[in-house]
Amino acid sequence: MVIRRVVAPRIDFGALRRELGLPEGFPDAAQREADEAAGTPPSAAADRTDVPFVTVDPATSRDLDQAMHLARRPGGGYRVRYAIADVAAHVRPGGALEEETWRRGQTVYLPDGNVPLHPHTLSEGAASLLPDVDRAAVVWTIDLDADGATTGVGLERARVRSRAKLDYVGVQAGADAGRLPEPIALLPEIGALLTARGLRRGAVNLPLPEQDVEPDGDGWRLVLRGPVPMEDHNAQISLLTGMAAADIMLAGRIGLLRTMPPPKPEAVARLRAAAAPLGVRWPDGASVGEVLAGLDASQPRAAAFVDQAAELMRGAAYTAFDGELPEQPEHGGVAAAYAHVTAPLRRLADRYATEVCLALYEQRPVPDWARAALPKLPEVMAATDRTAGAATRGAIELAEAVLLQHRVGEVFEAAVLDVDTPPGGQSKPGRLPGGTVALDSPAVRARCTGELPLGERIRVRLTTADPVARKVLFERA
Repeated sequence: MVIRRVVAPRIDFGALRRELGLPEGFPDAAQREADEAAGTPPSAAADRTDVPFVTVDPATSRDLDQAMHLARRPGGGYRVRYAIADVAAHVRPGGALEEETWRRGQTVYLPDGNVPLHPHTLSEGAASLLPDVDRAAVVWTIDLDADGATTGVGLERARVRSRAKLDYVGVQAGADAGRLPEPIALLPEIGALLTARGLRRGAVNLPLPEQDVEPDGDGWRLVLRGPVPMEDHNAQISLLTGMAAADIMLAGRIGLLRTMPPPKPEAVARLRAAAAPLGVRWPDGASVGEVLAGLDASQPRAAAFVDQAAELMRGAAYTAFDGELPEQPEHGGVAAAYAHVTAPLRRLADRYATEVCLALYEQRPVPDWARAALPKLPEVMAATDRTAGAATRGAIELAEAVLLQHRVGEVFEAAVLDVDTPPGGQSKPGRLPGGTVALDSPAVRARCTGELPLGERIRVRLTTADPVARKVLFERA
């Protein structure tokens, strides 16, 4: 759902691409391999084209990794079928294309076009789960009981055929009207069950609005979106699959997990101390996730609390293991062991983790090419995570600076999301006091100097808007 949008003039993102060293195209040998793979569809042992899968993605997406079908089981409970693009069936181990995907690590998204992990002939063509065409997939079949607990997991390579390409806005409208298509009619029910189970085990979901830059005619618009319920429900299916994958790998003592330390008790204590001054109710016995789930992040005080809670979510990493189990195998935000296996068109790690799961499930040796990749993946993914994050931040910062460059000196309404020095804390020597503010309009989030009241609304004056430095700065008015 779009909360606010403001149009910005034309912006050249080329300098940001060059600064980050993003590739402009694929080497000829890698492109040839992709084209040849696209022209030779892989065969699959199982035929699941009778299952009416559908995809649910942003409206403009064509790199479709996942398709789902949800059904009730006779006697109670649910069956979740989740088809994931079988990228390994298209990429030859040891070839030029595999080498290039290791250089890229993941798809990097910029407003003027993405820098894909795989050539478009695969990522938006022959490997993508586009509607009304047969595609190679790895199909997860996960059975749940009436409370959403997993009772069985199946995994196979299969040929599938998506029936429709759905988008979040349309799916949410269908849910609100009670008219979801049959393959995902149960998504609100299953999603709510899985969310509740996650909160009970201590999962934490940050309800942060998403800031983005989108084309608008000859210019760009800065957009702030709040999460819609169907996006959260859809994410629960991916989390369910990732937890099933982690269980398979831990049982087989080989794999690649997405890990994060649990929140430290002292950090949770600091967050609890911030709740009362911000007007956030924290009932006795409630977890961080349960408190966050009850907030409206569009309100300034709640948004400030969510921003403080983000400090708990630090230290995410990929953890490879082979033989000896990791000392800390869980992901603190999921409150369970979890693995990335549902986005192989966009993330390198998913291809190899999926291959490990297939081998373990079928009780055969993990292929040498997948096993050898595991210890090298954490470093590659960490580096490309940094690049992707820098691209996202840089694009938004550039758009903000361009949008505001002719408005220096103006005063705006803003909410204080974060302060450098919490109540009772000590400020850093030689640094002006300040923090982070979020403007009502345009949808800008930037640093502001001055004594700032956390979670309150204030007036701020724009002092700097520099597109070259991608810097925006305010002072309290």
